[in-house]
Amino acid sequence: MQDSAAACGYPDSYYAATANELVAPTPLDGSTKADVCVIGAGFTGLSTALHLKERGFDVVLLEARRAAWGASGRNGGQISSGQRRDEEELERSFGLDSARQLWALSQDAKALVRELVTRHQIDCDLSNGMLVVAHKPAAAAELTQRAERLARVYGYDAMHYVPPGELREMLASDNFHGGVLDAGAMHLHPLNYALGLARACREAGVRLHEETPVLGYSRAAPAVVRTPRGNVTAKYVVVACNAYLEKLEPRLAGRIMPINNYVIATAPLAEPRTLIRDGVCVHDTRFVVNYFRLSADGRLLFGGGETYRRRFPRDIAAFVRPYMLRIFPQLATTPVDYAWGGSLAVTLSRLPHVGRLAPNLLFAQGFSGHGVPTATLAGKLIAGAMAGDTAGFERFASLPTRPFPGGTLLRWPGLVAGMLWYALRDRF
Repeated sequence: MQDSAAACGYPDSYYAATANELVAPTPLDGSTKADVCVIGAGFTGLSTALHLKERGFDVVLLEARRAAWGASGRNGGQISSGQRRDEEELERSFGLDSARQLWALSQDAKALVRELVTRHQIDCDLSNGMLVVAHKPAAAAELTQRAERLARVYGYDAMHYVPPGELREMLASDNFHGGVLDAGAMHLHPLNYALGLARACREAGVRLHEETPVLGYSRAAPAVVRTPRGNVTAKYVVVACNAYLEKLEPRLAGRIMPINNYVIATAPLAEPRTLIRDGVCVHDTRFVVNYFRLSADGRLLFGGGETYRRRFPRDIAAFVRPYMLRIFPQLATTPVDYAWGGSLAVTLSRLPHVGRLAPNLLFAQGFSGHGVPTATLAGKLIAGAMAGDTAGFERFASLPTRPFPGGTLLRWPGLVAGMLWYALRDRF
């Protein structure tokens, strides 16, 4: 299936090689009208379009390349509980009531992914369970405290501490100092999940036009969205481009920073469950996390390392492999069959940036590594806001999202300096 994936315009990856629902693209050819034009067919755009159509809107969805071509089709496939910042941080920043609302939204996000997979019969290897493992003793204490606080204050009792001895039985690595098992978290094949959403969009009547880059749009009502071979005139526009926003909307670009993350897939392992006994996904507590899980066909999918320039490393496998071998030295002779990278967008706060630029122009971006559930939920909340149900949308929209110092021109050196600082903290 790898050749067919490449022929259909997807970058080489394990996910593309095992994609289930590849169909030929239908670029926009000529001009049209719609209630809503959604720009970007990643998780945010697909979910927005699907939920808008279910609410009775006429929707055109435009994608510059292929649906889920970007981070939505290349990420680690992990679905965590909570936001990117932990609950005590959120309580200090916004108060307990707001932190509880953000926790509830994160629970809604996980439930929505599960509901969409079930309702649309999406074959994406959705599985339960996540281990969060401590890379130093202090992190183990923090994980324990978080699990206890979630049970006591938030009523979430699906997260349990795993002491080092028990952890060694679950995970064939000596690198960690305990962890927590979150039975309410999940993992999946992200490209197949997104392609299932794209199929659901088409079946619902969304007009999905791939290989249709947006050149710009008017700041008017209705807006005119310009593409190389036709325009879309729409009452509403939704910008769902995330790390691939480029110069399309300068008012949003300075509040996110695109960064690159990398994943490798080993050859199938003879006994994969000796590596991760229960088949759960795993990530550690480093600021630049290592994350890994087993694929449905018994490979180790391992994500590690990130860069902050446009170009990917020349040899991605050689870049990521050392991170994997620090955790699993027993894989020293195991071949790597696939290696790929993708760009995601982070915000300074590590919280999603959601809102309106005008009454008819909405956006969601900056999911900071929590994109599978949060971007899916953001699409549903945008659709709800257009229909008058604004509660969840306004909760996210009220979060402060400061621009990166120096805007798009100078944000890169500042971010690199910050990441180097956190990398040193991870070490020492």
